[in-house]
Amino acid sequence: MTDSLPATVFVMDEVVSVQTHSERTVIESFDTEFERLHARSCKLIETTPFEILYGDLHANSDSASVGVFVLRSAGVVEQTCGGITSNLWDDPFEWTLPETLSTSARVIKYLSEVEETRKQAFACFAGDGDLLKKIATPSGDMRPLISLLLDTLVRALGFQGRAVALLATVSQDFLSDRQQNS
Repeated sequence: MTDSLPATVFVMDEVVSVQTHSERTVIESFDTEFERLHARSCKLIETTPFEILYGDLHANSDSASVGVFVLRSAGVVEQTCGGITSNLWDDPFEWTLPETLSTSARVIKYLSEVEETRKQAFACFAGDGDLLKKIATPSGDMRPLISLLLDTLVRALGFQGRAVALLATVSQDFLSDRQQNS
């Protein structure tokens, strides 16, 4: 019964109210946003014609393709969640190359693996208070988990947004080219 009562802590000249039970309101909010990110990435891959997934109609290299932006988005999540669960901060660049993930099905499989890694990381959090714990990052800095997760979500959404914007542009050109060649 006392698990749900707030505790009062006196710190210097401040009074701070601390919840002593394991609320997961913030964790669930993050969880929902990461699930949405995953679902949108899968939808992007499923709806992007394979001919333009890694195409470079508007770029000099494949680094600016829809597929690569989706992979970078997932890679940010994979790196952070791998760091949280196993303290391995490997950059997934090597195993997320277009040559390795050469089909839409392989990309979807990779996205599902990243989502599972993310779920494992979130399962480690007992309550919102855990998000205030600091974790060592690859740079050596100690950062609160909440800050790290927010930064990860923002960066992943940024890459995904680039993929969406590029897809809109490339799709129009792709359809125009197809019509002209018909």
